[in-house]
Amino acid sequence: MILMKDVYKTYSNGVTALNGISVDIDQGEFVYIVGPSGAGKSTFVKLMYREVKPSNGQLVINKTDLSELKEKNIPHFRRDIGVIFQDFKLLPKLSVYENVAFALEVIEESPRNIRKRVMDVLELVGLKNKARFLPDELSGGEQQRVSIARAIVNHPKIVIADEPTGNLDPDTSWEIMRVFEEINNRGTTILMATHSKEIVNTIKKRVIAIEDGLIVRDQHRGEYGYES
Repeated sequence: MILMKDVYKTYSNGVTALNGISVDIDQGEFVYIVGPSGAGKSTFVKLMYREVKPSNGQLVINKTDLSELKEKNIPHFRRDIGVIFQDFKLLPKLSVYENVAFALEVIEESPRNIRKRVMDVLELVGLKNKARFLPDELSGGEQQRVSIARAIVNHPKIVIADEPTGNLDPDTSWEIMRVFEEINNRGTTILMATHSKEIVNTIKKRVIAIEDGLIVRDQHRGEYGYES
């Protein structure tokens, strides 16, 4: 599913964010990516959906070698990956339904399939009754649910969540985590970068800790291990 072997990432300004990391993640796993600010977590996550390219080493995702992936093929590669951001990144002038449907329209899915799949995922995230609402008519937690629905509507094999609860209150964060658990229970691999000690220590999953661009800890049902 995901294979990283001796991966380095050095940016054009000379900063090396990853210093030769190796990891193997299987289909259906739920993995937290933790570590202090500046440790390399964001670079690790961005490599997964080819926002950045490894400088050296091997990175294979869904049988695709990302070091050899041509720019023109990146959109097709990303069809199997859903990405969820801390700041939601919703289109403000589109309704909830339209925001989610957009992810299918760009890959030219049929209108009939779009309607069914959008309503199915909105039901999954508990927003079927708010399909016509605009983003600014929703709470922060509801907006994050829309971004989750958009990320999973194409049935991706992998969902990457970058600090998905960072802007949410504790109660809403737990609601969002229940949605992630349900998605994972359906077989989707989830990688979640987080600073939430409470979530990691309560909902036990695999924990990969990154410090100074290196994986310093990789534990099944691990703990956060940092002050938050």
